[in-house]
Amino acid sequence: MKINDLFRSDRNNESGPIRPYIIAEAGVNHEGSVEVARRLIREAKEGGADAIKFQTYKAERLASRNSPSYWDLKQEPTTSQYALFQKYDVFDEDDYRELKKYCTAVDIEFLSTPFDIESAGFLNDLMDVFKISSSDITNKPFIEYICSFQKPILLSTGASSLKEVTEAKKWVENTGNPLALLHCVLNYPTADNHAHLGRIIELKKAFPDIIIGYSDHTLPGSMRVLEIATILGARILEKHFTHDKTLPGNDHYHAMDREDLKRFCTNLKWVFQVLGDYTTSYDPNEEPARKNARRSLVARRDIPKGARITSEDITWKRPADGISPKYLDELIGKKSGQDIREDDILLWGMFQE
Repeated sequence: MKINDLFRSDRNNESGPIRPYIIAEAGVNHEGSVEVARRLIREAKEGGADAIKFQTYKAERLASRNSPSYWDLKQEPTTSQYALFQKYDVFDEDDYRELKKYCTAVDIEFLSTPFDIESAGFLNDLMDVFKISSSDITNKPFIEYICSFQKPILLSTGASSLKEVTEAKKWVENTGNPLALLHCVLNYPTADNHAHLGRIIELKKAFPDIIIGYSDHTLPGSMRVLEIATILGARILEKHFTHDKTLPGNDHYHAMDREDLKRFCTNLKWVFQVLGDYTTSYDPNEEPARKNARRSLVARRDIPKGARITSEDITWKRPADGISPKYLDELIGKKSGQDIREDDILLWGMFQE
């Protein structure tokens, strides 16, 4: 499934979880190498992702030279956003077109988050939807510019209040663009106890007609955070992705790799097996229990032919191949049509009106 299909699917109205669309957020973990970017594309596909997403910007259009860091300096010691971003903004338009072509060959969807108008302009030819970062949720002119391409928008909500999310939602919807909101905690890394996955439920309640997803910054570990997000109803999952978690830098250490992604996809199959369907019914495997663990009305004592049935004549025992206890009131007062022995399972054919 392509991500654009999400906005045309009637399954978004289902009350229970469905398999989410998985985005491997490679960001700039290519570190300026097209070959590494191609490797990330291959490994994301092998891991089970539906899409791989990069980040497209030029440092001078993104951050001022004195912009301070907001990441874990023990993992990434660069204290200037401008200096860090400048390390990885080497790809040009032709490089992204080549990566798009390679994604098509590998059969994985290409996405990239633009962080400036120029990047958004040429990415429009390469993508069916746009992703807008949490950091731009208050950037009304940029959101409106991206919306001018008349494509669906994925908007992360990290570090935002519900009021700010509502404002950004209106800016998008005023242009007629379909919208998906991704719960996010804009902290690198996010501790598990700060993931606040309950906000997925809040967003679903606040915006019941909008696709809700989750952009994750927790350490990969067991990948259970993504499993829980799925169970809570996230239709889109995005998580940072790398080919080597031991590499230094801001986005490698809290990213999943191919094996993490494979483990998650395997676990997700188990989750949906456990969830089963969402209709209140019984499983065919329960049929023996329906017959043998439920009860029937049983004679508490010998009942002679012609006797009127009273409550003192009746009890209920297993199995359930006789008259169900729910019909006790209907049985009381009927006349026995035969001699019935104590402990006989009662059948309707034994009685007269």
